[in-house]
Amino acid sequence: MPTETVIFIGVAIYMVMMIGVGLYASKKSSSVTDFMVAGRSLPLPICTMTVMATWFGGAMMLGGAGAAYEEGMYGVIEDPWGGALALILIGLFFARIFRRLKIVTVVDFMHQRFGAVAAGGITVTTLVSNVMWMAGMLVAFGTIFDSLTNIPVEVGIVAGAIIVFIYTAVGGMWAVAITDFIQMCVIIVGLIVLAIVVWFQVGGWSEISPHLSENTFQMFPTEHTRAEWLDYLRAWTIIGLVDIQAQTLFQRVSAAKSERVAQNAFYLGGIGYLGFAMIPIMLGIVGSVVMPGLDNPEFVIPEMAKAYLHPVAIAILVGAMLSAIMSSADSCLLACGSVASRNILPVIVKEPSARLSLLVARWSIPFFGLIGVLIAIKVQVVFDLMVDANILGLACIIVPFILGVWWQKANRTGALAGMFSGLAAWMTTNTVAPHLASDFIGLATSLVVMVVVTLATQTFDPPRPLVDSDGNPVDTRNRLGTLPLFSRKAQDAA
Repeated sequence: MPTETVIFIGVAIYMVMMIGVGLYASKKSSSVTDFMVAGRSLPLPICTMTVMATWFGGAMMLGGAGAAYEEGMYGVIEDPWGGALALILIGLFFARIFRRLKIVTVVDFMHQRFGAVAAGGITVTTLVSNVMWMAGMLVAFGTIFDSLTNIPVEVGIVAGAIIVFIYTAVGGMWAVAITDFIQMCVIIVGLIVLAIVVWFQVGGWSEISPHLSENTFQMFPTEHTRAEWLDYLRAWTIIGLVDIQAQTLFQRVSAAKSERVAQNAFYLGGIGYLGFAMIPIMLGIVGSVVMPGLDNPEFVIPEMAKAYLHPVAIAILVGAMLSAIMSSADSCLLACGSVASRNILPVIVKEPSARLSLLVARWSIPFFGLIGVLIAIKVQVVFDLMVDANILGLACIIVPFILGVWWQKANRTGALAGMFSGLAAWMTTNTVAPHLASDFIGLATSLVVMVVVTLATQTFDPPRPLVDSDGNPVDTRNRLGTLPLFSRKAQDAA
Protein backbone atom coordinates (compact mmCIF):
# COMPACT_ATOMS: atom_id res chain seq x y z
CA MET A 1 0.00 0.00 0.00
CA PRO A 2 1.48 3.42 -0.93
CA THR A 3 2.70 5.58 1.93
CA GLU A 4 0.23 8.34 1.04
CA THR A 5 -2.69 5.91 1.35
CA VAL A 6 -1.54 4.68 4.75
CA ILE A 7 -1.24 8.29 5.95
CA PHE A 8 -4.69 9.17 4.63
CA ILE A 9 -6.31 6.18 6.36
CA GLY A 10 -4.53 6.88 9.64
CA VAL A 11 -5.37 10.59 9.59
CA ALA A 12 -9.01 9.93 8.66
CA ILE A 13 -9.44 7.54 11.59
CA TYR A 14 -7.76 10.00 13.92
CA MET A 15 -9.96 12.91 12.82
CA VAL A 16 -13.13 10.89 13.29
CA MET A 17 -11.94 10.02 16.81
CA MET A 18 -11.43 13.71 17.67
CA ILE A 19 -14.91 14.64 16.45
CA GLY A 20 -16.32 11.72 18.46
CA VAL A 21 -14.59 13.01 21.59
CA GLY A 22 -16.10 16.44 20.97
CA LEU A 23 -19.58 14.97 20.68
CA TYR A 24 -19.07 12.96 23.88
CA ALA A 25 -17.79 16.02 25.74
CA SER A 26 -20.74 18.10 24.59
CA LYS A 27 -22.88 16.19 27.10
CA LYS A 28 -20.81 17.80 29.86
CA SER A 29 -20.98 21.31 28.38
CA SER A 30 -24.55 22.36 29.04
CA SER A 31 -23.61 25.60 30.84
CA VAL A 32 -21.25 28.49 30.13
CA THR A 33 -19.02 27.47 33.05
CA ASP A 34 -18.84 23.90 31.79
CA PHE A 35 -18.05 25.07 28.28
CA MET A 36 -15.33 27.55 29.26
CA VAL A 37 -13.66 25.98 32.31
CA ALA A 38 -14.98 22.38 32.45
CA GLY A 39 -17.01 23.08 35.58
CA ARG A 40 -13.75 23.83 37.46
CA SER A 41 -13.25 20.11 37.98
CA LEU A 42 -10.19 18.91 36.01
CA PRO A 43 -8.05 16.41 37.99
CA LEU A 44 -4.25 16.64 38.07
CA PRO A 45 -3.43 14.13 35.26
CA ILE A 46 -5.80 15.70 32.73
CA CYS A 47 -4.96 19.26 33.79
CA THR A 48 -1.22 18.56 33.45
CA MET A 49 -1.61 17.03 30.01
CA THR A 50 -3.79 19.87 28.73
CA VAL A 51 -1.22 22.41 29.99
CA MET A 52 1.54 20.56 28.11
CA ALA A 53 -0.58 20.08 25.01
CA THR A 54 -1.51 23.75 24.89
CA TRP A 55 2.18 24.57 24.47
CA PHE A 56 3.29 21.55 22.44
CA GLY A 57 2.07 22.54 19.01
CA GLY A 58 3.21 22.85 15.44
CA ALA A 59 5.47 25.72 16.47
CA MET A 60 7.63 23.18 18.26
CA MET A 61 7.28 20.20 15.93
CA LEU A 62 8.08 22.29 12.85
CA GLY A 63 9.17 25.80 13.83
CA GLY A 64 11.28 24.76 16.83
CA ALA A 65 12.96 21.91 14.96
CA GLY A 66 13.63 24.24 12.03
CA ALA A 67 15.13 26.91 14.28
CA ALA A 68 17.40 24.32 15.94
CA TYR A 69 18.41 23.08 12.47
CA GLU A 70 19.60 26.58 11.54
CA GLU A 71 20.85 28.05 14.82
CA GLY A 72 21.20 25.21 17.32
CA MET A 73 20.06 25.73 20.90
CA TYR A 74 20.41 29.51 20.67
CA GLY A 75 17.63 29.58 18.09
CA VAL A 76 15.05 28.08 20.45
CA ILE A 77 15.42 30.33 23.49
CA GLU A 78 11.89 31.68 22.87
CA ASP A 79 10.46 28.19 22.80
CA PRO A 80 10.79 25.69 24.47
CA TRP A 81 12.99 27.45 27.06
CA GLY A 82 10.83 30.55 27.32
CA GLY A 83 7.65 28.49 27.08
CA ALA A 84 8.69 26.24 29.96
CA LEU A 85 9.68 29.31 31.99
CA ALA A 86 6.16 30.74 31.59
CA LEU A 87 4.57 27.54 32.90
CA ILE A 88 6.87 27.38 35.93
CA LEU A 89 6.30 31.06 36.75
CA ILE A 90 2.53 30.57 36.61
CA GLY A 91 2.77 27.62 38.98
CA LEU A 92 5.00 29.55 41.40
CA PHE A 93 3.47 33.02 41.40
CA PHE A 94 0.00 33.01 39.84
CA ALA A 95 -1.87 29.68 39.87
CA ARG A 96 -3.15 29.80 43.44
CA ILE A 97 -4.33 33.42 43.36
CA PHE A 98 -5.90 32.98 39.92
CA ARG A 99 -7.83 29.97 41.20
CA ARG A 100 -9.17 32.02 44.11
CA LEU A 101 -10.42 34.79 41.82
CA LYS A 102 -13.07 32.41 40.36
CA ILE A 103 -13.11 34.32 37.08
CA VAL A 104 -13.09 32.97 33.56
CA THR A 105 -10.94 35.32 31.48
CA VAL A 106 -7.89 37.53 31.93
CA VAL A 107 -10.11 40.39 30.72
CA ASP A 108 -12.30 39.90 33.81
CA PHE A 109 -9.24 40.46 35.99
CA MET A 110 -8.04 43.58 34.19
CA HIS A 111 -11.55 45.08 34.22
CA GLN A 112 -11.98 44.50 37.94
CA ARG A 113 -8.51 45.84 38.79
CA PHE A 114 -8.03 48.70 36.32
CA GLY A 115 -11.33 49.42 34.57
CA ALA A 116 -12.85 49.23 31.09
CA VAL A 117 -10.00 50.81 29.07
CA ALA A 118 -7.40 48.39 30.45
CA ALA A 119 -9.85 45.54 29.85
CA GLY A 120 -10.26 46.70 26.27
CA GLY A 121 -6.51 46.67 25.77
CA ILE A 122 -6.05 43.11 26.96
CA THR A 123 -9.12 42.04 24.96
CA VAL A 124 -7.44 43.22 21.77
CA THR A 125 -4.07 41.62 22.56
CA THR A 126 -5.72 38.36 23.64
CA LEU A 127 -7.75 38.02 20.46
CA VAL A 128 -4.90 39.08 18.18
CA SER A 129 -2.33 36.78 19.80
CA ASN A 130 -4.64 33.75 19.83
CA VAL A 131 -5.77 34.21 16.23
CA MET A 132 -2.16 34.56 15.06
CA TRP A 133 -1.00 31.62 17.18
CA MET A 134 -3.78 29.47 15.74
CA ALA A 135 -2.80 30.63 12.24
CA GLY A 136 0.70 29.35 12.92
CA MET A 137 -0.71 25.98 13.93
CA LEU A 138 -2.78 25.75 10.76
CA VAL A 139 0.28 26.57 8.66
CA ALA A 140 2.01 23.65 10.37
CA PHE A 141 -0.97 21.42 9.59
CA GLY A 142 -0.84 22.34 5.91
CA THR A 143 2.95 22.04 5.80
CA ILE A 144 2.83 18.44 7.00
CA PHE A 145 0.32 17.43 4.33
CA ASP A 146 2.28 19.21 1.66
CA SER A 147 5.60 17.59 2.61
CA LEU A 148 4.29 14.04 3.07
CA THR A 149 1.41 13.75 0.60
CA ASN A 150 1.94 16.63 -1.86
CA ILE A 151 -1.47 18.03 -0.98
CA PRO A 152 -1.33 21.85 -1.30
CA VAL A 153 -0.67 23.69 1.94
CA GLU A 154 -3.91 25.67 1.55
CA VAL A 155 -5.99 22.47 1.43
CA GLY A 156 -4.34 21.14 4.58
CA ILE A 157 -4.95 24.44 6.38
CA VAL A 158 -8.66 24.42 5.58
CA ALA A 159 -9.12 20.71 6.37
CA GLY A 160 -7.35 20.98 9.73
CA ALA A 161 -9.31 24.08 10.64
CA ILE A 162 -12.68 22.44 9.99
CA ILE A 163 -11.89 19.49 12.27
CA VAL A 164 -10.72 21.73 15.11
CA PHE A 165 -13.71 24.04 14.69
CA ILE A 166 -16.15 21.16 15.05
CA TYR A 167 -14.91 19.45 18.19
CA THR A 168 -14.00 22.69 20.00
CA ALA A 169 -17.31 24.41 19.28
CA VAL A 170 -19.31 21.33 20.25
CA GLY A 171 -17.50 20.25 23.41
CA GLY A 172 -15.74 23.32 24.81
CA MET A 173 -13.12 22.90 27.53
CA TRP A 174 -14.12 19.31 28.25
CA ALA A 175 -13.51 18.39 24.61
CA VAL A 176 -10.25 20.33 24.55
CA ALA A 177 -9.00 18.74 27.79
CA ILE A 178 -9.88 15.17 26.81
CA THR A 179 -8.53 15.49 23.27
CA ASP A 180 -5.39 17.14 24.69
CA PHE A 181 -4.85 14.11 26.93
CA ILE A 182 -5.19 11.73 23.97
CA GLN A 183 -3.12 13.95 21.71
CA MET A 184 -0.22 14.23 24.17
CA CYS A 185 -0.09 10.43 24.45
CA VAL A 186 0.09 10.18 20.65
CA ILE A 187 2.73 12.93 20.49
CA ILE A 188 4.95 11.18 23.03
CA VAL A 189 4.72 7.82 21.26
CA GLY A 190 5.34 9.31 17.81
CA LEU A 191 8.36 11.35 18.88
CA ILE A 192 9.96 8.47 20.77
CA VAL A 193 9.51 6.15 17.77
CA LEU A 194 11.14 8.63 15.39
CA ALA A 195 13.97 9.48 17.79
CA ILE A 196 14.87 5.82 18.38
CA VAL A 197 14.79 4.91 14.69
CA VAL A 198 16.84 7.94 13.64
CA TRP A 199 19.35 7.36 16.46
CA PHE A 200 20.15 3.84 15.25
CA GLN A 201 20.00 4.71 11.55
CA VAL A 202 22.55 7.53 11.82
CA GLY A 203 24.90 5.50 14.02
CA GLY A 204 24.43 7.30 17.34
CA TRP A 205 25.80 10.52 18.74
CA SER A 206 29.41 9.63 17.97
CA GLU A 207 28.63 9.93 14.25
CA ILE A 208 26.86 13.29 14.62
CA SER A 209 28.83 15.32 17.17
CA PRO A 210 32.07 15.73 15.12
CA HIS A 211 30.09 17.54 12.41
CA LEU A 212 28.38 20.07 14.68
CA SER A 213 29.53 23.62 15.19
CA GLU A 214 31.14 24.41 18.54
CA ASN A 215 28.29 26.91 19.10
CA THR A 216 25.50 24.37 18.54
CA PHE A 217 24.58 24.26 22.24
CA GLN A 218 25.55 27.85 23.02
CA MET A 219 22.74 29.64 24.89
CA PHE A 220 24.29 33.10 25.25
CA PRO A 221 25.15 35.79 22.68
CA THR A 222 28.54 35.34 21.03
CA GLU A 223 28.86 39.02 20.14
CA HIS A 224 28.39 41.21 23.19
CA THR A 225 26.70 44.15 21.47
CA ARG A 226 23.82 46.12 22.94
CA ALA A 227 21.48 45.08 20.12
CA GLU A 228 22.32 41.39 20.50
CA TRP A 229 21.76 41.42 24.26
CA LEU A 230 18.44 43.22 23.80
CA ASP A 231 17.41 40.53 21.31
CA TYR A 232 18.52 37.84 23.76
CA LEU A 233 16.50 39.28 26.66
CA ARG A 234 13.58 39.71 24.32
CA ALA A 235 13.83 36.03 23.36
CA TRP A 236 13.37 34.99 26.98
CA THR A 237 10.49 37.39 27.65
CA ILE A 238 8.45 37.27 24.42
CA ILE A 239 6.93 33.96 25.58
CA GLY A 240 8.46 33.33 29.00
CA LEU A 241 7.02 36.52 30.47
CA VAL A 242 4.18 37.55 28.17
CA ASP A 243 2.32 34.25 28.31
CA ILE A 244 1.86 34.48 32.04
CA GLN A 245 -1.31 36.36 31.05
CA ALA A 246 -2.25 34.02 28.19
CA GLN A 247 -5.97 33.25 28.20
CA THR A 248 -5.25 29.69 27.05
CA LEU A 249 -3.25 29.04 30.23
CA PHE A 250 -5.49 31.08 32.51
CA GLN A 251 -8.40 28.82 31.56
CA ARG A 252 -6.41 25.77 32.68
CA VAL A 253 -5.91 27.37 36.07
CA SER A 254 -9.63 28.16 36.31
CA ALA A 255 -10.58 24.66 35.14
CA ALA A 256 -8.45 22.85 37.77
CA LYS A 257 -10.46 21.38 40.63
CA SER A 258 -8.29 22.98 43.35
CA GLU A 259 -5.39 25.32 44.00
CA ARG A 260 -3.08 22.34 44.48
CA VAL A 261 -4.06 20.85 41.13
CA ALA A 262 -3.68 24.22 39.38
CA GLN A 263 -0.23 24.83 40.86
CA ASN A 264 1.20 21.37 40.28
CA ALA A 265 -0.28 20.96 36.80
CA PHE A 266 1.89 23.89 35.73
CA TYR A 267 5.00 22.60 37.48
CA LEU A 268 4.63 19.14 35.95
CA GLY A 269 3.53 20.60 32.63
CA GLY A 270 6.55 22.91 32.46
CA ILE A 271 9.03 20.15 33.24
CA GLY A 272 7.33 17.69 30.91
CA TYR A 273 7.07 20.21 28.12
CA LEU A 274 10.75 21.12 28.22
CA GLY A 275 11.76 17.46 28.41
CA PHE A 276 9.68 16.27 25.47
CA ALA A 277 10.41 19.41 23.44
CA MET A 278 14.07 18.44 23.46
CA ILE A 279 13.22 15.53 21.13
CA PRO A 280 12.22 17.67 18.10
CA ILE A 281 14.99 20.13 18.99
CA MET A 282 17.61 17.37 18.92
CA LEU A 283 16.09 15.93 15.75
CA GLY A 284 16.49 19.34 14.16
CA ILE A 285 20.15 19.46 15.22
CA VAL A 286 20.77 15.93 13.92
CA GLY A 287 18.96 16.83 10.70
CA SER A 288 21.39 19.71 10.11
CA VAL A 289 24.11 17.06 9.78
CA VAL A 290 22.36 14.23 7.94
CA MET A 291 20.16 16.46 5.73
CA PRO A 292 22.12 19.66 5.15
CA GLY A 293 20.88 22.37 2.82
CA LEU A 294 17.11 21.96 3.17
CA ASP A 295 15.26 24.73 1.36
CA ASN A 296 12.85 25.03 4.29
CA PRO A 297 14.34 23.88 7.62
CA GLU A 298 10.83 23.67 9.12
CA PHE A 299 10.39 20.54 6.97
CA VAL A 300 13.24 18.72 8.73
CA ILE A 301 11.11 16.32 10.81
CA PRO A 302 8.77 15.33 7.93
CA GLU A 303 11.83 14.81 5.71
CA MET A 304 13.50 12.63 8.33
CA ALA A 305 10.31 10.64 8.69
CA LYS A 306 10.20 9.93 4.95
CA ALA A 307 13.87 8.96 4.95
CA TYR A 308 13.98 6.67 7.99
CA LEU A 309 10.49 5.38 8.88
CA HIS A 310 8.25 2.59 7.58
CA PRO A 311 4.93 3.87 6.13
CA VAL A 312 3.01 2.69 9.21
CA ALA A 313 5.45 4.50 11.49
CA ILE A 314 5.13 7.60 9.30
CA ALA A 315 1.37 7.46 9.80
CA ILE A 316 1.92 7.31 13.58
CA LEU A 317 4.26 10.29 13.42
CA VAL A 318 1.83 12.26 11.26
CA GLY A 319 -0.82 11.56 13.87
CA ALA A 320 1.58 12.83 16.52
CA MET A 321 2.32 16.01 14.61
CA LEU A 322 -1.33 16.67 13.87
CA SER A 323 -2.08 16.03 17.54
CA ALA A 324 0.46 18.65 18.55
CA ILE A 325 -1.03 21.14 16.15
CA MET A 326 -4.65 20.60 17.11
CA SER A 327 -3.89 20.63 20.84
CA SER A 328 -2.68 24.22 20.50
CA ALA A 329 -5.17 25.42 17.89
CA ASP A 330 -8.21 24.29 19.87
CA SER A 331 -6.98 26.13 22.98
CA CYS A 332 -6.58 29.36 21.00
CA LEU A 333 -10.08 29.07 19.57
CA LEU A 334 -11.63 28.34 22.95
CA ALA A 335 -9.83 31.38 24.39
CA CYS A 336 -11.28 33.60 21.65
CA GLY A 337 -14.77 32.19 22.15
CA SER A 338 -14.58 32.70 25.91
CA VAL A 339 -13.48 36.33 25.63
CA ALA A 340 -16.12 37.06 22.98
CA SER A 341 -18.91 35.60 25.11
CA ARG A 342 -17.75 36.77 28.51
CA ASN A 343 -16.37 40.23 27.74
CA ILE A 344 -17.54 41.46 24.32
CA LEU A 345 -21.16 40.26 24.34
CA PRO A 346 -22.13 42.18 27.55
CA VAL A 347 -20.98 45.41 25.89
CA ILE A 348 -23.45 44.78 23.07
CA VAL A 349 -26.29 43.09 24.99
CA LYS A 350 -26.91 44.16 28.58
CA GLU A 351 -27.11 41.16 30.94
CA PRO A 352 -27.22 38.46 28.23
CA SER A 353 -28.88 35.17 29.10
CA ALA A 354 -26.85 32.05 29.81
CA ARG A 355 -28.22 30.51 26.62
CA LEU A 356 -27.11 33.47 24.49
CA SER A 357 -23.69 33.51 26.15
CA LEU A 358 -23.16 29.83 25.37
CA LEU A 359 -24.37 30.32 21.80
CA VAL A 360 -21.96 33.22 21.23
CA ALA A 361 -19.08 31.25 22.76
CA ARG A 362 -19.69 28.39 20.33
CA TRP A 363 -20.22 30.45 17.17
CA SER A 364 -17.26 32.74 17.92
CA ILE A 365 -14.99 29.74 17.42
CA PRO A 366 -15.53 29.36 13.64
CA PHE A 367 -15.69 33.16 13.29
CA PHE A 368 -12.22 33.78 14.74
CA GLY A 369 -11.02 30.54 13.21
CA LEU A 370 -11.87 31.81 9.73
CA ILE A 371 -9.74 34.90 10.35
CA GLY A 372 -6.90 32.61 11.40
CA VAL A 373 -7.31 30.56 8.22
CA LEU A 374 -6.99 33.68 6.06
CA ILE A 375 -3.85 34.78 7.91
CA ALA A 376 -2.36 31.27 7.68
CA ILE A 377 -2.90 31.08 3.92
CA LYS A 378 -1.28 34.49 3.43
CA VAL A 379 1.78 34.12 5.71
CA GLN A 380 2.62 30.38 5.79
CA VAL A 381 5.55 30.68 8.24
CA VAL A 382 5.06 28.83 11.53
CA PHE A 383 7.69 30.17 13.96
CA ASP A 384 7.37 33.83 12.95
CA LEU A 385 3.60 33.81 13.43
CA MET A 386 3.96 32.25 16.87
CA VAL A 387 6.53 34.74 18.16
CA ASP A 388 5.00 37.85 16.54
CA ALA A 389 1.67 37.04 18.17
CA ASN A 390 3.06 38.26 21.50
CA ILE A 391 4.55 41.61 20.48
CA LEU A 392 1.72 43.79 21.82
CA GLY A 393 1.50 41.76 25.01
CA LEU A 394 5.19 42.30 25.76
CA ALA A 395 5.19 46.00 24.96
CA CYS A 396 2.13 47.19 26.85
CA ILE A 397 0.10 44.52 28.69
CA ILE A 398 2.28 42.24 30.79
CA VAL A 399 3.59 44.90 33.20
CA PRO A 400 0.12 46.10 34.34
CA PHE A 401 -1.02 42.50 34.56
CA ILE A 402 1.82 41.32 36.82
CA LEU A 403 1.81 44.43 39.00
CA GLY A 404 -1.96 44.22 39.24
CA VAL A 405 -1.61 40.80 40.84
CA TRP A 406 1.40 41.43 43.06
CA TRP A 407 1.53 45.15 43.88
CA GLN A 408 -1.22 46.40 46.17
CA LYS A 409 -0.58 50.03 45.22
CA ALA A 410 -1.15 49.41 41.50
CA ASN A 411 -3.96 51.69 40.31
CA ARG A 412 -5.86 52.48 37.13
CA THR A 413 -3.97 55.67 36.28
CA GLY A 414 -0.60 53.96 36.58
CA ALA A 415 -1.74 50.94 34.59
CA LEU A 416 -3.11 53.02 31.72
CA ALA A 417 0.02 55.19 31.68
CA GLY A 418 2.16 52.06 31.55
CA MET A 419 0.12 50.55 28.73
CA PHE A 420 0.11 53.64 26.51
CA SER A 421 3.75 54.53 27.15
CA GLY A 422 4.84 50.99 26.32
CA LEU A 423 2.82 51.09 23.11
CA ALA A 424 4.28 54.48 22.19
CA ALA A 425 7.85 53.33 22.92
CA TRP A 426 7.36 50.23 20.76
CA MET A 427 5.98 52.24 17.83
CA THR A 428 8.65 54.94 18.11
CA THR A 429 11.52 52.46 18.30
CA ASN A 430 10.14 50.59 15.31
CA THR A 431 10.27 53.84 13.35
CA VAL A 432 13.58 55.40 14.40
CA ALA A 433 15.64 52.29 15.30
CA PRO A 434 14.04 49.21 13.71
CA HIS A 435 17.18 47.12 14.33
CA LEU A 436 16.52 47.18 18.08
CA ALA A 437 14.10 44.93 20.01
CA SER A 438 11.32 47.51 20.03
CA ASP A 439 8.80 45.44 21.99
CA PHE A 440 11.37 44.80 24.74
CA ILE A 441 12.07 48.54 24.93
CA GLY A 442 8.31 49.02 25.23
CA LEU A 443 8.33 46.58 28.14
CA ALA A 444 11.02 48.55 30.02
CA THR A 445 9.25 51.85 29.34
CA SER A 446 5.92 50.45 30.54
CA LEU A 447 7.47 49.27 33.80
CA VAL A 448 9.20 52.56 34.63
CA VAL A 449 6.21 54.73 33.73
CA MET A 450 3.67 52.61 35.58
CA VAL A 451 5.70 52.59 38.79
CA VAL A 452 6.34 56.34 38.71
CA VAL A 453 2.77 57.32 37.81
CA THR A 454 1.25 54.89 40.30
CA LEU A 455 3.25 56.30 43.20
CA ALA A 456 2.39 59.85 42.15
CA THR A 457 -1.38 59.27 41.92
CA GLN A 458 -2.23 57.30 45.06
CA THR A 459 -4.13 60.20 46.62
CA PHE A 460 -6.75 60.86 43.95
CA ASP A 461 -6.80 57.32 42.44
CA PRO A 462 -6.67 54.77 45.27
CA PRO A 463 -6.04 51.19 44.13
CA ARG A 464 -8.87 48.72 43.88
CA PRO A 465 -8.51 45.59 46.03
CA LEU A 466 -8.50 42.11 44.51
CA VAL A 467 -11.98 40.61 44.56
CA ASP A 468 -13.41 37.39 43.16
CA SER A 469 -16.20 37.02 40.61
CA ASP A 470 -18.80 37.49 43.36
CA GLY A 471 -17.23 40.75 44.55
CA ASN A 472 -15.75 39.25 47.71
CA PRO A 473 -12.22 40.27 48.83
CA VAL A 474 -9.62 37.66 47.92
CA ASP A 475 -7.28 36.31 50.57
CA THR A 476 -3.79 37.13 49.27
CA ARG A 477 -1.90 35.23 51.95
CA ASN A 478 -0.02 32.02 51.15
CA ARG A 479 -0.29 32.46 47.40
CA LEU A 480 3.14 31.24 46.37
CA GLY A 481 3.17 27.81 44.72
CA THR A 482 4.44 25.88 47.73
CA LEU A 483 1.69 23.28 48.11
CA PRO A 484 2.82 19.63 48.03
CA LEU A 485 2.36 17.46 44.96
CA PHE A 486 0.12 15.08 46.90
CA SER A 487 -2.17 15.93 49.78
CA ARG A 488 -5.13 14.59 51.67
CA LYS A 489 -8.58 14.93 50.11
CA ALA A 490 -9.71 17.44 52.68
CA GLN A 491 -6.78 19.67 51.85
CA ASP A 492 -7.21 19.13 48.12
CA ALA A 493 -10.80 20.31 48.24
CA ALA A 494 -9.80 23.62 49.82
